[in-house]
Amino acid sequence: MAVPGSHANRIADTFNPVATPAHMEKGIAILTIAICGVIFVIVAGLIVYAFVHYRVKRDEREFEEPPQIYGSNQIELAWTVIPILIVFVLIGVSARVIRAIQAHQPAPHSDPVYATVVGHQWWWEVHYPNLGITTANEIHVPVSHDGRHATFFTLESADVDHSFWVPQLSGKTDVIPNRNNFVWMDPSKAGVYIGQCAEYCGTQHAHMGLRVVAQPLPEFRKWAAAEAKPAVEDPSVAKDKAVFDSLACINCHTVRGTIAQGTFGPDLTHLMSRQTLGAGVLSNTPQHLRDWVNDPQKYKVGCKMPDMHLDDQQLTEVVAYLETLK
Repeated sequence: MAVPGSHANRIADTFNPVATPAHMEKGIAILTIAICGVIFVIVAGLIVYAFVHYRVKRDEREFEEPPQIYGSNQIELAWTVIPILIVFVLIGVSARVIRAIQAHQPAPHSDPVYATVVGHQWWWEVHYPNLGITTANEIHVPVSHDGRHATFFTLESADVDHSFWVPQLSGKTDVIPNRNNFVWMDPSKAGVYIGQCAEYCGTQHAHMGLRVVAQPLPEFRKWAAAEAKPAVEDPSVAKDKAVFDSLACINCHTVRGTIAQGTFGPDLTHLMSRQTLGAGVLSNTPQHLRDWVNDPQKYKVGCKMPDMHLDDQQLTEVVAYLETLK
């Protein structure tokens, strides 16, 4: 059943790459598809030929044993050697591309961005250690036309195996507990690129989406400067903030500049600057925010955020405060 505001039906086109790693991997994909296509045509053609050529003729008895044709050493050798050669070709091409991607380092005099992405059941925590930023499920990176502003990610897991995949920007990379993996991307076009956890990690695996927002460098720097600031104190919602501070929300979430310093759930300091809620299950609108706070289990069964059983007034006050976190 479709979830209101869900972005699960958005398509990320693997064959429309906009970053160097994805371009390189597209070449492997096309080569593999071409080889498999040729194999399919040959095998299907031989099957059709056998059906037609060796079918029972009308003047032959229905249950008569057909003529027996014994094997050919040349053919048997060919269908053994050729698949082996194909496998080695694909292994060699893949290994060369993987090595080139993994060995890539920031160019001299470049200005790369560094980020750490932590996979949780079922959301993504994102840290920019050099910028003092922590966010969730939405990764901002600069456009890098000349490779000078590529973004380099360290991938970690807080619980089980995950897989980080943004098809138009990079290939799948495992996110494994107690091990750091690495990936990089240099998008050449501004835009929002849809990603997904690509390894089954529990009941809400399919709702562990992410977005990479590629921005021109000035816009990225403007976003980073805003994200690095603590939450704005809005006197008009002081009463609403007091209600939020009195709830268990502050044990799980951080709102920088306040007493909320929890690390179990996503950082909420600039919640309303994000496009989605719940790692993509709902678009981030005031009504959806109210729906999510009221009963997150309705939209993401089994997620770690419980139903707080707020009455209508408390719900209104908490949402009013959260809406100021821009």
